[in-house]
Amino acid sequence: MDLADGLLDHPYDVYRRLRETAPVHRMAGPDGSPAWLVTRHDDVHEALADPRLSLDKRHAAPGSYQGFALPPALDANLLNIDPPDHTRIRRLVGRAFTPRRVEQLRTPIRRTADRLLDALGPHGTTDLISSYAAPLPITVICDLLGVPDERRRDFREWTDALVAPDPARPQAAKEAVVAMLGFFTRLLADKRREPADDLLCDLIAVRDTDGDRLGEDELMSLAFLILFAGYENTVQLIGNAVLALLDHPEQLAALRENPSRMPSAVEEFARYDGPALLAIRRFPTEDVTIGGVAVPAGDTVLLSLAAANRDPVRFPDADRLDLGRDASGHLALGHGIHYCLGAPLARAETEIALAALLDRFPELALADDDLRWRRSLRARGLLALPVTYSEKIP
Repeated sequence: MDLADGLLDHPYDVYRRLRETAPVHRMAGPDGSPAWLVTRHDDVHEALADPRLSLDKRHAAPGSYQGFALPPALDANLLNIDPPDHTRIRRLVGRAFTPRRVEQLRTPIRRTADRLLDALGPHGTTDLISSYAAPLPITVICDLLGVPDERRRDFREWTDALVAPDPARPQAAKEAVVAMLGFFTRLLADKRREPADDLLCDLIAVRDTDGDRLGEDELMSLAFLILFAGYENTVQLIGNAVLALLDHPEQLAALRENPSRMPSAVEEFARYDGPALLAIRRFPTEDVTIGGVAVPAGDTVLLSLAAANRDPVRFPDADRLDLGRDASGHLALGHGIHYCLGAPLARAETEIALAALLDRFPELALADDDLRWRRSLRARGLLALPVTYSEKIP
C-alpha cells in the first residue's frame, strides 16, 4: 500500500482502518521506498522509547525511506542523532525550555497575542492562521533566539516548502534549504560580532568556552531545529484547536464557562488533532519485534502519532473531542528521550493564544466550511482558517 493513499485527505479514517486491520503494516513511504507503519497506541508508545530504534541515518539499510535530506550543516540536529551526542546537545539547550523559563515568557506571549488581536479590529473576517496562529509563535521563538524583525518575513515560506512540498515546484524545497542555510550562517556570524542576551548567543558561548563544546554543524543544526520545530508545531496546534472548538460548539461553550480548564483542554486538543501525523523515522539497530511483527535491522519504521492518539483501547470513544477527558498519555509531542524539547513552550503558547482569542471575541465562527489542509504526510495543519469575529454579540 502507498502511504499517501487517502491519508492526505482523510488521515483519521485511513488510520482507523489500518489500526483495526493490523498493528504494523508494510507500506511504500512518501518517496516510494519501503517502510513499516505502526498504528496502535501501546506499540507506538513502546517504540518511541526503544533505544534499538535509532534516528541516525547511518543505521538505515540501502533503499529504505530516510526522509528528506538536509546539508550536513543542518542535518546534525536532535532529530537525526542518538546518545551520547543527543544527550549532550539536549542538555546544553534544555535550559532554554525549563518550566521556570517558560513561565517567565507568559507575559510577553500574552502581550504579543493581544497586539495581534488588536490589529484585527473589533469585528470582521480574517484568516486566523496568517493573522494570528502563525505570527504568534514565530514572534515568540524569534524573540527567544534573537532573530531581528526584518529577517523573519521569509520563514513561513521556507517551512511550507519543506513540510508540504508543492508538486508544481519540485525545486522549492531545495531552494528553501539553501536559503535557510544562508540565513543561519549570516545570523550566527552577526551574533558572534555583536553578542546579545538571547538563546543563540548563549549557545555560541557554550561552544566557544565550555568543555562540552558544540561543533559548528551542531550549532547551526540546533539553531535550525529550534526555529523550525519551535514555530511549525505550535502554528498547527493553535489552528487545529480553534477549528476543533468551532466544530464542537458545546465544548466551546463549556470552555468559555470554565476557562480554568484550558491546560487540560490543550492536552485534549493535542490528542484529538495534533500537529504531527508521524514521528520522525527510525531505523532498528538489530532485528526487532513490534506488535508481533518481525522488523529487520535497518528497515524504516514510521510511528503514527495520529493513529495512536485515536486508539480506542487507550482512549475510549477516541474520535470524539471531549475537553473533560483525561488525555494524559497522548503521544502528540512524543515520548522517551526524543520527547519534544519545546513542549512546555508549545503548551503555554497554545493556552495563551486560545484564552486571549476567546476573551476578545465572544462571537467567533467559521466563515467558510471548505477548508484545505496542508498536503503533508508528516504535518497536520490548515492552509487557512477563515473566521468571522466580533467583540460583542450584534
